[in-house]
Amino acid sequence: MKKLLIMAALIAATLPTAAQQVKYSINGISNENGKTVVLRDRLTNQIVNSAVVTNGKFSMSGNAEKNAYMGVSTQDASWFVMLFNDGTPVTINLNDSTLKGSPQNERLTRYDLDINAPYARFMIKMQSMSEEERKTKEIEVVGGLMIATMKMMEGVKKVFDEESETLIPVAFLSEYQQMFGQEKLDSVLATKPAWASHPIVQQQVQQWAQQKAQEEKKNAIVGKQFTDLEEPDVDGNMHKLSEYVGKGKWVLVDFWASWCGPCLREMPNVVAAYEKYHAKGFDVVGLSFDNKKEPWVQAIADQKMPWTHLSDLKGWRTVASGVYDVNSIPDNLLIDPQGKIVARGLRGEALQAKLKTIFGE
Repeated sequence: MKKLLIMAALIAATLPTAAQQVKYSINGISNENGKTVVLRDRLTNQIVNSAVVTNGKFSMSGNAEKNAYMGVSTQDASWFVMLFNDGTPVTINLNDSTLKGSPQNERLTRYDLDINAPYARFMIKMQSMSEEERKTKEIEVVGGLMIATMKMMEGVKKVFDEESETLIPVAFLSEYQQMFGQEKLDSVLATKPAWASHPIVQQQVQQWAQQKAQEEKKNAIVGKQFTDLEEPDVDGNMHKLSEYVGKGKWVLVDFWASWCGPCLREMPNVVAAYEKYHAKGFDVVGLSFDNKKEPWVQAIADQKMPWTHLSDLKGWRTVASGVYDVNSIPDNLLIDPQGKIVARGLRGEALQAKLKTIFGE
């Protein structure tokens, strides 16, 4: 029941292409008659075959790269049964996400079910509780989630401890990185396990390296003077950032948009910081990535954001994106009274903690 992970194939062309082709044969059962079942290559995220469930059964066969990491699911499902194309025919039960095939693929399925079981049980319990009951049992709910998470972590660690000579860890690579961190994963990869040469691993490692380089580039401006730019306010009047920054106040330059859910969820935290520290010399300048004026202005009103707002209404092509290397939002810069950038990407408690060190309680 592994959730679908949309993996961009931006660098797939850099990976080896002259791989051995192996025949696959997949038979299965499903109680969703008429639904289309798809076979997806997890390296490219492309559908390589499909079949319609007829009389509770489906089947697919063809050729794919040897040991390709693949997933089988109904086309609109949020999960898939995973397998490696090792040449052994497989039989899949989409009703309970089980699989029969080679020993490696059968162990892969058992690991997947075992790892997801604690969270599945937790969610079933949550669904049986009313909203009021969840509130009154908040400590129990949080504790239950923590226990489920810890058990999932134990399950993922077990895979990497016990299956170093198989391909099975490939299927849980992202989970391991998220749970234990990139540094820990790097130390595991340094031991050169058998699965490390799989194309999925090569692709993911390269993507992480690109992300790290991108973050380092973004954070390289910390410690430097801000770069000026000019954008119109909600009334269409042009303003330079230098009108507000480097004028003796601490300024949070906030990159956001009315269409950005995470931005709106973070905004109450920014509003709280503004209300708490504005009188002490803290200000905010919002640089929006909106395309249209109406939702931008409406979000400012709805979120009760009393600070200065600028936007050229060019979306991701806004001047702020180019000047400050903004490729995801929410994002922000904290700039000191002299105009030096002292921090980037402060959110939630991190923003409050930083401002507390500057202004005190």
